[in-house]
Amino acid sequence: MRRLLRGLAPAVLTALLAIVPLSAAAATPGVPHTVVTDGRKLAAVRAALDHGTATPAQRAALKTVLAKADEALTTGPWSVMEKPTTPPSGDKHDYQSQAPYQWASQPKTPDNPQGCPYVNRDGQRNPEADAITDHTYRMVAWDAIYYLSSAWYYTGDAKYARRAALDIRTWFLDPATRMNPNMTYSQIVPCKDTVSGTGIIDSTQSFTQVLDAFALLDSGAPGWTGQDRSGVRSWLSQYLNWMQTSPQAKLELAATNNHGTFLDLQNAATTAYLGQTATARKMVQDAEKKRFPVQFDANGDQPLELTRTISWHYVNFNLTAWGRMAELGHNLGVDVWRYRAPNGVTLRKVVDRLIPAALHGADSWPHQQIGVFDQSIAADIFHAAAEEAHDTAAAAALKQMPLPAGGDTWAVRVSCFPLDPPLK
Repeated sequence: MRRLLRGLAPAVLTALLAIVPLSAAAATPGVPHTVVTDGRKLAAVRAALDHGTATPAQRAALKTVLAKADEALTTGPWSVMEKPTTPPSGDKHDYQSQAPYQWASQPKTPDNPQGCPYVNRDGQRNPEADAITDHTYRMVAWDAIYYLSSAWYYTGDAKYARRAALDIRTWFLDPATRMNPNMTYSQIVPCKDTVSGTGIIDSTQSFTQVLDAFALLDSGAPGWTGQDRSGVRSWLSQYLNWMQTSPQAKLELAATNNHGTFLDLQNAATTAYLGQTATARKMVQDAEKKRFPVQFDANGDQPLELTRTISWHYVNFNLTAWGRMAELGHNLGVDVWRYRAPNGVTLRKVVDRLIPAALHGADSWPHQQIGVFDQSIAADIFHAAAEEAHDTAAAAALKQMPLPAGGDTWAVRVSCFPLDPPLK
């Protein structure tokens, strides 16, 4: 995007970057209609910050969020048009990424330049995939949009809203730089042209935080216009249709592990943002009935995720989706925490199975986890269980376990946040 912007006339660039004066501040926004996060909780945190009654945890968390937002002010904006490759469609507006755990099985030679066929090495990320920049830029851009929108909501400083709006327009709306509303070419496998739905996880693992960012800006952000809102709604309507009807989406909806959870979450949250609350409510209820008996056994284990080589990451990854599903359900009048599957399992029971390993590390985890064992990735789902399910065991564990090295920002996010992808 930086290369694209350099080609613009100075006056045009100035207009893009200065929709409102830097020092301008919007009127105090009301309770935001966030779709995943409870907007009333966000409003209560903002009131505490405004009135000087915030807790030390809230003040520390806000400092971390603002640091991330400040960094986002000077990086980007990002666009799918920056990737050095062109998708099979011939249209660089189509998102493209390479399956991260796929590796060439043969030496790359003039007769076999790609090293075909590619084979799966679960949990081992192939750095070759990073050559297609859409995956990294999507991750960084969507995080930036979330943190910038949150920073505006908590401080009222228009510079954050302005920059969030620029990043959103660049990635989703501007004809020259926008991403087409599909994931047809996500996580493609070199040497293969078969249809697969697994790459949709590139979107679903973090898209719902962008929906909440849209909702925060909708609550009165300076420079966020009616045209922006209608443009987002149009893009989302097309995206949701693709996510429910495309061959790739149908395969992913049939996935029984975390992939299916995250797509259910994204579709229900998008439906809720578009105002179809009754439909969204049913989608959450259907996800409970369909996925609990398959994903969770009677003991609270997650057998589908425990088969992975980085099983600690994946059981937490899946629970991040369920934590957000429960938050979405709360806003729709569905109590996911109270749901009991036919085998007797509840979400709280599944969460509590992680407590020993969160407290004591790999020695208390009798399953495979290659690479780093990061106990702190369970923090968000423990926060959610403690607050929403009144889980005293999870609350106690939070006081003893290692917390995220970059700072525990739950106190101002008040919702589960997507896990960073494994490095290898």
